[in-house]
Amino acid sequence: MGELFLILSIMCVLWGVVSIIVIASYLSKHGIKISILFLRALALRYLSQYHKISKRESGKTGPWFYSYIISMNLALVFAIVGMILK
Repeated sequence: MGELFLILSIMCVLWGVVSIIVIASYLSKHGIKISILFLRALALRYLSQYHKISKRESGKTGPWFYSYIISMNLALVFAIVGMILK
């Protein structure tokens, strides 16, 4: 049973990676230089910039912001449950 939660955790992390790549693409189209080499280290900075720009443009936060936050939190919860059940 624990393996199932660890697999779910990995799937959530992969969705988080997709989310941050889409966010980086969005920021790049809006003139912000993106460092692909340090994408992992600067993810929270890019997330914050995406939040500000999308909120300024449409009046609400873009969907990829929540996609990243939810997927990473779920990955953490699934990993913890998976380790406990294993």
